[in-house]
Amino acid sequence: MGSRFQVVEQGPPIEVFQLNKLFTEDSFKNKVNLGVGAYRDENGKPWVLPVVRKMEKQMAEDDTLLHEYLPVLGLENFSNASVAMLLGENNPVITEGRAFGVQTLSGTGSLRVGAELLNKHLKYTNFYYSSPTWENHHLVFINSGFTQPRTYRYWNEKTRGIDFDGLIEDLKNAPENSVVILHACAHNPTGIDPSNEQWERIADVMEERKLFPFFDSAYQGFASGDLDRDAWAVRYFVERGFELVCAQSYAKNFGLYNERVGNLTIVISDKAHVAPLKSQLTWIVRGMYSNPPAHGARVVANVLSNSTLFDEWRDHIKMMSSRVIQMREALRAELIKLGTPGNWDHIVKQIGLFSYTGLTPRQCEHLIQEHHIYLLGSGRINICGLNPTNVEYVAMAINDAILKFPAKDDDSRAKL
Repeated sequence: MGSRFQVVEQGPPIEVFQLNKLFTEDSFKNKVNLGVGAYRDENGKPWVLPVVRKMEKQMAEDDTLLHEYLPVLGLENFSNASVAMLLGENNPVITEGRAFGVQTLSGTGSLRVGAELLNKHLKYTNFYYSSPTWENHHLVFINSGFTQPRTYRYWNEKTRGIDFDGLIEDLKNAPENSVVILHACAHNPTGIDPSNEQWERIADVMEERKLFPFFDSAYQGFASGDLDRDAWAVRYFVERGFELVCAQSYAKNFGLYNERVGNLTIVISDKAHVAPLKSQLTWIVRGMYSNPPAHGARVVANVLSNSTLFDEWRDHIKMMSSRVIQMREALRAELIKLGTPGNWDHIVKQIGLFSYTGLTPRQCEHLIQEHHIYLLGSGRINICGLNPTNVEYVAMAINDAILKFPAKDDDSRAKL
């Protein structure tokens, strides 16, 4: 008898995880992984933040900590600390009771819970994401019930910067009540953020067109080393009087990737709506994963609410962000030294983990096959994959790929 499951077709691999698998299986001594979005130290090794280690040891010794279920919406002190970190402790929306948070399964879970809330209860069906964006945005929103995916222009291949006129034009043509996904800082994959003046212009158009901002904040503090600077755009929209939601992740800035620590911050214009919103969010989470895990959230909550630990953590994020900045400068310097065709200033103008290099799919393929340097076909690289011992090798390989396969004018990644 045939299996009932014979109707199930093989799905396509997820590129970034597939890349990681190929890297792991590669026996080449000088292989380099520029794919997966995780911090690596100067020896190319994963790094557990010392303040996290310290906290975990303390928690292991604490006999009062139990493994009982958390409430459906998670640890309240964790969410309160997260909202305060994002919006600034004395933000009027917090003191007026118009902002609250719920603990979620990292940034992805936060996007999913927020999207489901907007789709089921506000009946929103249109959503916009930047072209390009983090590849999971589309899937998460579609799976949450949104039916009209659209894109707004973002990356300009020629200038290797933002196509700001295109972005504004696309938002101006967006139907009312469209949800617009905005990267709070360190845009993934391009690493290029709008300037403060550009954010103001984006807010003008969104206000005018009655569009709904959904921020994705995956790198607060990690991008520039400054928590306030990385939250500027979100705070500005709040100050302008927008109602909004923001997905927060602690994967990168606390190095808690596999603990799935996230928060969904919701800012509204009238605190009377907080109780009904929380009740509906409770049912959304109940039907999805019932309640969140405690370990990582406790680590974050304890660090954020203790000034000594908080300062220690801030030093860690400053150190991580400055290492990224140094590696950007080192890669650019090596490419210039080799006389690599093209202008490489965009690498140091970009911020955060990622750089959209401008390499073509064919050049990327060459880097993987000939040089054992693993990167996405879009040309996005994780700058943390670079370190003082491999940056020269990577620059040499990039130079080789560009000389062997010069980019044609029509070889653009806009299609990807």
